[in-house]
Amino acid sequence: MEKEVNEELEMLQRGTVEIIPKEEFSFKLRESQKNKTPLKIKAGFDPTAPDLHLGHLVLLRKLRQFQECGHEVSFLIGDFTAMVGDPSGRSETRIPLSQSEVEKNAKTYQEQVFPILDPKRTKVCFNSSWCRKMKFEDVLKLTSHYTVARLLERDDFQKRFHKGEKISLIEFLYPLIQGYDSVALQADIEIGGNDQKFNLLVGRELQTRYSLPPQIILTLPLLRGLDGNRKMSKSYQNHIGIAESPYIIFAKIMSIADEMMPEYFTLLTGIEEKQLESFMKDPFESKKFLASSITEQIHGKDAGKEARKSWEKEKGKSGRERLILPPDTPIYRVKSLDPKEKNIAPKIRQKIPLVKLFTEAGMTKSKSDARRLIESRSVKMGTKLEVIQDNNYCLTFPGEYFFKIGKKRHLKIMG
Repeated sequence: MEKEVNEELEMLQRGTVEIIPKEEFSFKLRESQKNKTPLKIKAGFDPTAPDLHLGHLVLLRKLRQFQECGHEVSFLIGDFTAMVGDPSGRSETRIPLSQSEVEKNAKTYQEQVFPILDPKRTKVCFNSSWCRKMKFEDVLKLTSHYTVARLLERDDFQKRFHKGEKISLIEFLYPLIQGYDSVALQADIEIGGNDQKFNLLVGRELQTRYSLPPQIILTLPLLRGLDGNRKMSKSYQNHIGIAESPYIIFAKIMSIADEMMPEYFTLLTGIEEKQLESFMKDPFESKKFLASSITEQIHGKDAGKEARKSWEKEKGKSGRERLILPPDTPIYRVKSLDPKEKNIAPKIRQKIPLVKLFTEAGMTKSKSDARRLIESRSVKMGTKLEVIQDNNYCLTFPGEYFFKIGKKRHLKIMG
């Protein structure tokens, strides 16, 4: 049994930022094994947007590991707290969502989690089921267990307070409501991102105030988004959605920077840190393996294989996109230049600005539109699809040129 507990500890601790307190965590796991009583694991998700993303997958994977060890998961949908608005990391008061928005988002959450979690060991809960039953005196009792001074210890509240920025009373209540969820569920362990540490500790303290054993806290790192800088978030538009198609998930993962791969491997796959060094000897193939592995977790093994096959067909196994001209590709034949106007002799090689040609060919309404296309890196030329970045780029004639413009448009220019 000792060996089994140690193996559990090693797996469950992997990828965590902090376990509070660590010695109690070990004790609870041993007691659970000894008494053959599963622990109650809680994780809360506020349905503030309709789709979950890979940042949420980090938490879902950890919950699944607990389930594999025989424990029960409470997947808590914070439908009540979503209408309050989580102040964590916010520089201003969040606009509360309407009940209909929350209900719509909550429905998508339930549809998206079960490819990851084991339905037999998952209890889906809504915190409105106990929050709406609370009377005003219950709320007053709850607020009596925490002080304003303690709430102002939060970094985000502190910064806003010292800057004289608005902090609403409802934001002060948010950590208490989230903490009370742990009381209602009698959680043994709560998991959350490391930006949620304060709220998780409030839950631990409130449990003692309500004469319950305090929960253990596991915090996990925040997964960086596609921009490689900020945490993955739909509001930052740097996310990879769990509900997105297998191909889109695969392609987006292939777009991340190489230096982010160890982070994605550690948090989103079963690859251990000691294996990463050998994996990273071929970053390109490793990234394809990473993209397949994550896609498979969400959509199944066949979907991962098909996504890779489709991506390689479009980009080539080397990863370079290849030009495939559709049969209905429009052809623009360049009109002869007026030699007097251009002060050049006919039949001599002539240069014409690309922005002028795109406008004449009807690809853009104006030269300004053509420049914007080029500035957005949406114009690619030739079989190797080299990105045109110079607004003053010219084509030399006589000649023949092929273009891919954006994702779907193509053009052949001859003259």
